[in-house]
Amino acid sequence: MSNRDVLAIGASAGGVDALVYLARHFPADFPAAIVATVHLSPYGRSSLDRILGNAGPLPAKFAIDGAPVERGTIHLAPPDRHLIMDRDRLWLGDGPRENNSRPAIDPMLRSVAACCGARAVGAVLTGTLGDGASGLWTVGQLGGCTVVQDPDDAAFSEMPINALKLTQPDHVVALDDMPALLTRWRTRRPVTRSRYRTGCRWR
Repeated sequence: MSNRDVLAIGASAGGVDALVYLARHFPADFPAAIVATVHLSPYGRSSLDRILGNAGPLPAKFAIDGAPVERGTIHLAPPDRHLIMDRDRLWLGDGPRENNSRPAIDPMLRSVAACCGARAVGAVLTGTLGDGASGLWTVGQLGGCTVVQDPDDAAFSEMPINALKLTQPDHVVALDDMPALLTRWRTRRPVTRSRYRTGCRWR
């Protein structure tokens, strides 16, 4: 059986701090490829790659069109481009904005679900509005594991709340608990399907 070797993370408002926290706590031998979309301004260059790379042991870099997916690396959607994963390659899309954003979280999650199925773990973190909800639903429908940050714990709760309205995630956890959850999976576990929620304080 395959392992869960792709972790896709989406965040918006408050997402930089959340990703820094996760990057700081990922182990150096984390055996998954990490793809992440944060709503970035289309104007000017972002330093998110440098910030995350300096925060923890894993290298972080903005994706390049056609580049291979690398395990143990944080691949970031660059400003004004959607991040799309297809098999073992990353592609950058200039299609229309989704949820008023480009890059948007939903296209990334949908592509990861379509290409990776049960190998995928999808996570929606802090943010406003509803980006990521439908993409996370797709990850779950195609056999992947789904994680939502506890809205009570998020700097901005709207995006996690909307994800919870549309999906029944496998895990709802505070950010402090997320590194332990993802590390416990270590993405080496066989792709069995479980449906349970832990750490949910959402009302």
